[in-house]
Amino acid sequence: MDRIQDAADLLWQATKTKNVIAPIREIIGDEDIDAAYSVQLININRRIAAGDVVVGKKIGLTSFAVQKQLGVDQPDYGILFDKTEVKEGEILPFDLLMQPKAEAEIAFVMSKSLDAKEITMEMLIDAIDYAVASIEIVGSRVENWNIKITDTVADNASASHFILGQNRVKLDAFDLVNCKMELYRNGELASEGSGKACMDNPLNAALWLAQVMAKNNSPLQAGEILLSGALGPMVPIQEGDHFRAQIEGLGEVSLQISK
Repeated sequence: MDRIQDAADLLWQATKTKNVIAPIREIIGDEDIDAAYSVQLININRRIAAGDVVVGKKIGLTSFAVQKQLGVDQPDYGILFDKTEVKEGEILPFDLLMQPKAEAEIAFVMSKSLDAKEITMEMLIDAIDYAVASIEIVGSRVENWNIKITDTVADNASASHFILGQNRVKLDAFDLVNCKMELYRNGELASEGSGKACMDNPLNAALWLAQVMAKNNSPLQAGEILLSGALGPMVPIQEGDHFRAQIEGLGEVSLQISK
């Protein structure tokens, strides 16, 4: 148990000081994913005790190529908080970020809770209110992004901040699989992809999450936001960068980073 607490303490301190640390796997091992989620939970509970409010979940490692690279056969998840949501028109201070990268995603917003023991795709679709375009900022407390699966899981799936677009679209009103994504940095195309890049369909990632959370007796709740995973390569962020993501059928969302 000491190694779990030690790892959590190191990540907590790194977040507070903005100083990067050595890989967490040096403490908890390369493959003990349960231990990594235990580390994650300690710091989630610390944030809740400090007044942060959970507003949803994020799904990471939704690229099959990245899963293969890290030697896993499933994605991972982290927790989203109210203080990490950037509202449209706000400027995100660069000094809040650690080794940040941007990625464009489809976000789902739940209209119903999924508290059944067995969750099907039909149940998931029925429980989703709408989808929006989103930009997620990922960050790592681990120096130089030298991570494997246990590092990122322990580090709340490398979560940092996110922003949601304002165009709310029902699932049957656009093509989740074939929709094209373009992410621009300072007006230049920096990343592109499609819905298929996220586990062949972003709903596959969302279903995985719904089933895992039901199994963990922590079901997805009405009103929660689900960031379903990147539709293209991550893009490094520098001070003063402006990002604009465009997803076919969902419209645009933009984010300004402070200088």
